[in-house]
Amino acid sequence: MHTRALLSILLFLPLPFTTALTTLPAFPGAEGFGRNAIGGRHGTVYTVTNLNDSGAGSLRDAVSQPDRIVVFAVGGLIQITDRIVVSKRVSILGQTAPADSGGVTVYGNGWSFSGADDVVVRYIRIRMGKSGTSGKDAITIASGSNMIFDHLSVSWGRDETFSISGSSPSPSNITIQNSIIAQGLQTHSCGGLIQTALGSGISLLRNLYIDNKTRNPKVKGTNEFVNNVVYNWGGGGAYIAGDSEAVSEVNVVGNYFVKGPDSSVDAFTRGNANFRGFVSGNWVDGDKDGSLNGKELPVNNASYGGMAVQGSRFAYPGVAREMSAGEAVTYVGSYAGASLSRDQVDRRLVEELKSLGTMGELISDENASPMAGPGVIAQGTKAVDSDGDGIPDEVETKMGWDAGRNDAMEDKDGNGYVNVEDWANSLVPGTY
Repeated sequence: MHTRALLSILLFLPLPFTTALTTLPAFPGAEGFGRNAIGGRHGTVYTVTNLNDSGAGSLRDAVSQPDRIVVFAVGGLIQITDRIVVSKRVSILGQTAPADSGGVTVYGNGWSFSGADDVVVRYIRIRMGKSGTSGKDAITIASGSNMIFDHLSVSWGRDETFSISGSSPSPSNITIQNSIIAQGLQTHSCGGLIQTALGSGISLLRNLYIDNKTRNPKVKGTNEFVNNVVYNWGGGGAYIAGDSEAVSEVNVVGNYFVKGPDSSVDAFTRGNANFRGFVSGNWVDGDKDGSLNGKELPVNNASYGGMAVQGSRFAYPGVAREMSAGEAVTYVGSYAGASLSRDQVDRRLVEELKSLGTMGELISDENASPMAGPGVIAQGTKAVDSDGDGIPDEVETKMGWDAGRNDAMEDKDGNGYVNVEDWANSLVPGTY
């Protein structure tokens, strides 16, 4: 379903633990530790005009320099040979691809955001695959701070699929929200490491981890894990509590763990006394019978893989509206991933989730059945942009801007977002 047809934005009152925002969110609906990333707001606009792997007008060229807001005059499949390395203070706004396109899919050797402070990435599909370099991740973050990833679809990592792990200094203040993290390739088949130093906060909010044998995710440090769904993990486990030698402090709240055909172990594993977790409202459905009929986990150390269960919630940023675990299943099935226009891969993954235990598999080759590769992604129709500022003329006219002058980086309405951000934000709901 093309969610530009979606409707009204739902506004929710914050819960008592929610930290008040003292600076402008990266976009309406940005939450968690990475919510205030500035992206390229103080730089220039770069328009991606082709699907080439490199050169003028390419996505690779767009992210090669700092202080840019990247918009798309074209959708489609971008096939890459080398890894894409993203610079600091960059916004990548995939929702700006033409409305009649299939969005943007980048297929090949993966991405590195290491050291890319203050990035904002929205509505992009990043699919690695067998052609990628062995031992590399679909997305790697080994350092850097203030990043937010929203409505991404990430799959087919050779090592991890989406990994945040490093030290000296540790990656910090990062959010992954409303995203799909899927099908790390066998034999490793990992969702990802989320391993930082204590105090280096990572928020994982309303994501779908699906068809990863293990590390859904594997956590160390400071982590908020709220309203996620983990489906069809394999024998390595779902939420792995890190075997911590140092102290970890996490909130694990309102998540649903649904066993699929490959799930053979408990959802929580490998905790110890150093892994301190506040846990609440987490459910497991383990019977693989096609119905969502699980049970809430008892609040004790044994149910949570041996982690040291805490009586009080850690004062992390939180979310504006916290769902029940059952609501989270419905939500991610409808909206997680690059969901403005779901491709054949995400449609298959959501079909597996909705089978509630009867479908799903770990894969070693993304081109084999049932996935059959990344598919064909429609490019769409390039809009007229007379002043070359990245915003289509008809949008500028509608918004009361000047279609004959480069005014994309001005803030005409004084709301803190520059004009190109206001346009991009208007294309998607601020919250669902």
